[in-house]
Amino acid sequence: MKYNNIFKGGSANEVWVNTYAELSKKTEDPQSSRIGPTQEILHAFISISNPRQRWICARIPAINPAFAIAEIIWILNGRNDSKFLNYWNGKLPEYAGKGDEYHGAYGYRLRKSFGLDQLNKAYLALKNNPNSRQVVLQIWDPNQDLPNEDGSAVSKDIPCNIVAMLKVREGKLEWQQIMRSNDIILGMPYNFIQFTTLQEIISGWLRIEVGTYNHLSDSLHLYLNDISDYGSKSSIKVSANEDDLRLPKKRSEKVVKEFAVKIEQIINDPFLSTKKLREIARWEGAPKAYKNLLKIICAEEARRSGFSTLVEEFMAYCKNPILSQYWSLWMKRFK
Repeated sequence: MKYNNIFKGGSANEVWVNTYAELSKKTEDPQSSRIGPTQEILHAFISISNPRQRWICARIPAINPAFAIAEIIWILNGRNDSKFLNYWNGKLPEYAGKGDEYHGAYGYRLRKSFGLDQLNKAYLALKNNPNSRQVVLQIWDPNQDLPNEDGSAVSKDIPCNIVAMLKVREGKLEWQQIMRSNDIILGMPYNFIQFTTLQEIISGWLRIEVGTYNHLSDSLHLYLNDISDYGSKSSIKVSANEDDLRLPKKRSEKVVKEFAVKIEQIINDPFLSTKKLREIARWEGAPKAYKNLLKIICAEEARRSGFSTLVEEFMAYCKNPILSQYWSLWMKRFK
């Protein structure tokens, strides 16, 4: 049987449903891997015409929205410390390794690892020459990431996203993301959020519109061990993302730094009170879109702490329909 390897749609949810359905019907001998057997589609191409609609609601159960948001802030701030992420996802070290730092941290690779801030340089290049075809963001580093000569991995945290190519066409930022390996269940929903958010934020720096998000996965796969624990609900109606994360560069950089400080205030206080959590959530003067994201972070902290009334309070102030819907999907995991 010949399988499709081109998937296009208006939203991340639409293309995810289609790719999951295609992988699920594969029946030939599975591909082996270090984690377990997979069904695999080679050289899969995905295109999302409206990448701001980035949340995948069809995945059952829902991904952790607070972790997804914290990871974006971690990436934008160029960090590689594990504590910032592990607080929101205690299982992450099982997949990415234990230690104080993550080997393949996307933000650190993009903003510090190669001796320059690639995001800043890409912004300046496209600002001064929107017709450029030379703007490439490099994550993969052969000195750090190529396997050992015996074929073994040098780290548990080898970057799956290896490079991005940015182009401005017709007043919009077009984004091409290339992945060496892509787990449709545990990876892809987060990958879409990570890189479509970067696309939107850099569009704001350039003061232009968001174009299409294009995603080439050299190995798109579904672990057979995950089939019994995860699934797809293709009939679900997805709410709209009504927030706009675009800001001028100076303002944008200031906001994401402030956001990281807010998250650290939560992480570093083992006796966080309801009063302090309310103060963190308030964030006077911040753009509405970022306030809504912070409400998810604070609601998750309140849920963990057993502050059920505070969870309801925070979500009542979250005015983005897709975030409210996604929080409801996340909460179903605990009922």
